Amino acid sequence: KRGKPAYLEDWITTITSLTPTDSAFNVRFDWDEELGVPGAFMIKNFHHSEFFLKTLTLEDVPGHGRVHFVCNSWVYPVDNYKTDRVFFTNQTYFPSETPAPLRPYREDELVNLRGDGTGNLEEWDRVYDYAYYNDLGDPDKDLEYARPVLGGSTEYPYPRRGRTGRPPTETDPKSESRLPLLMNLNIYVPRDERFDHLKMSDFLADALKSIFQFLLPEFEVLCDNTPNEFDTFQDVLKLYEGGIRLPEGSLLDSIRENIPLEMLKELFRIDSEGYFKFPIPQVIKEDKSAWRADEEFAREMLAGVNPVIIRRLQEFPPTSKLDPKVYGNQTSSITREHIGNDLEGLSIDEAIKTNQLFILDHHDALMPYLSRINTTSTKTYATRTLLFLQKDGTLKPLAIELSLPHPEGVQFGSISKVYTPVEQGVQGTIWQLAKAYVAVNDSGYHQLISHWLNTHAVIEPFVISANRQLSVLHPIYKLLQPHFRDTMNINAFARQILINAGGILEKTVFPARYAMEMSSVVYKNWVFPEQALP
Repeated sequence: KRGKPAYLEDWITTITSLTPTDSAFNVRFDWDEELGVPGAFMIKNFHHSEFFLKTLTLEDVPGHGRVHFVCNSWVYPVDNYKTDRVFFTNQTYFPSETPAPLRPYREDELVNLRGDGTGNLEEWDRVYDYAYYNDLGDPDKDLEYARPVLGGSTEYPYPRRGRTGRPPTETDPKSESRLPLLMNLNIYVPRDERFDHLKMSDFLADALKSIFQFLLPEFEVLCDNTPNEFDTFQDVLKLYEGGIRLPEGSLLDSIRENIPLEMLKELFRIDSEGYFKFPIPQVIKEDKSAWRADEEFAREMLAGVNPVIIRRLQEFPPTSKLDPKVYGNQTSSITREHIGNDLEGLSIDEAIKTNQLFILDHHDALMPYLSRINTTSTKTYATRTLLFLQKDGTLKPLAIELSLPHPEGVQFGSISKVYTPVEQGVQGTIWQLAKAYVAVNDSGYHQLISHWLNTHAVIEPFVISANRQLSVLHPIYKLLQPHFRDTMNINAFARQILINAGGILEKTVFPARYAMEMSSVVYKNWVFPEQALP
C-alpha cells in the first residue's frame, strides 16, 4: 500500500550554499498499520534544478524503529522523467524472495534502466544500453580520421560500450557523430555514473598534466631543429636536469591566460627562469647509466608498468599461435647455441623443468599488424625476449629476437634476427637498441591491451548488464556496485580524447592509427574463464 504524499519542511526558507555541501531537511509521513514496514519510497523534485539525494532515514516507525535508505543518486526535476523515482530500503532480496508489494516497482525500475534503444540520451536519463565502438572515428572531419567499427563482427570483435544515442555521421551511417572539442566532458553516461566534483577536479588536473606532456613536442618544434627525435642522451637528461626553455609566443600566452597560475606551475614544473622539466626518475638519480644494465632491464619487466605478460617458458624453441595458413612459419629462430652457455651449468631442458626460463612474448600480437604499423612514422619489430632466473633470484636477459614480416608477403612467415648480451662496442650498442624495442613494445602493449582493453573495456559490459538485470535489491548488485564506480565515465572520456582517431593514444603508442584495430584482433584471444575471477 502507498502512503500519502509528504513534503520537505523548510525547503523554501533554507539558504542553499553556492558550493557543494550537505543539507538536511525534515519530512513527516502519515502512517497507519496497513502500511507495514516501509520497503520503498517515491520522490518528485519540483525544484528547478537537480539535487543529489544521499539518504532518507525514517525515525520511530511503529514496531520497527529506524528505517534507513541509502540513495546516493541525482534526482532531476519531475518534468525530465516519464516515471517517478523509486528508492528501496537497504534490505537485500533475491527476486523470488522480494515482498509482493515491492515486486512491480522492482520490475518497472529495471525496465526504465534498460531503455527502449531509441533517441539521443540526455544527462538526466538513467539508461544503461549497449553500443558498438563506432564513435572513435571522425570521417566527417577527414577520411584520414575514419576508423572501423569495433564490435558486432567476427573481423573486429570488441566489448560493448554504453549507448549515447548520438546521430550517425554524414559520411558513414555506421559511425556515430562526435561531440565538439569543448563539449567532451558532456558525453552521456547515466548521471550516477559520473565523477563527483572532487574526482572530476582531480581528473581534470591529471588530464591537463597528460596533455602538457603530449604537447611537449609542440614546444620542441619551437626550440629544436629536430623536434621528433633526441639528438643526444644529453637531450634526454635535459628533461630532468636543466629543463627545456619554454618559448615566448602566442601559444604560451594563451595557456597562461586560460589556466590558473598555481596549476600552471605544477603542470609545467617551471622554475623562475621559465624552464620546463620533469622530476628525475629514481633509477637515474644516483647513476645516470643505470638504465643500461641488463639487470635493470629485467627488473623493470616485473617492477615496471606491465608485469602481467612475462610467463614461464614451456617449450623450446618458442612457437607461435598464429594460423600458419595465413602467416606461414612463425616459430622462433632462437637456437640452443644462442642461450645454452648462460644457464649456470643447466641444459635448456633442465632450466625449463626447474622453472628457470621465462619469455616476454610480443610476437603474435604485433606480427599481423606490423606491415601497416611500419607504414606510419612509427617503426618497430615483433619481439621475443628469453630470460633466466638466476640463483640470486634475479632475472637476466639471454636473447632478444626482432622479427619483421617476410618481404614477399606475411604468408611466407617472418624474417628474424637474434641478439645476445654484449657490453661494449658496436654490438653492445645494437644490444641496447634491441632492449629499447622490447621496452617500447612492452610499454605500448601495457597501455593498449593490459590497461585499456583488458581492464577498462572488458568490464564496461558487466557494468551495463548488472544495472539492466540486477535490481538494487539484489545482494550480488550490492557486492558489485562499488567496484564499478566511475568505470563508464572514464571510458566515455577515453573515447573522446584518448583512444579516438588522432587522440593521445594514437599519437604516443607505437601502433598509431592502427592501435584500436589491433587491440580488436588481440581481443579474439580473450577468454572469460581464463581471467582468474573469483
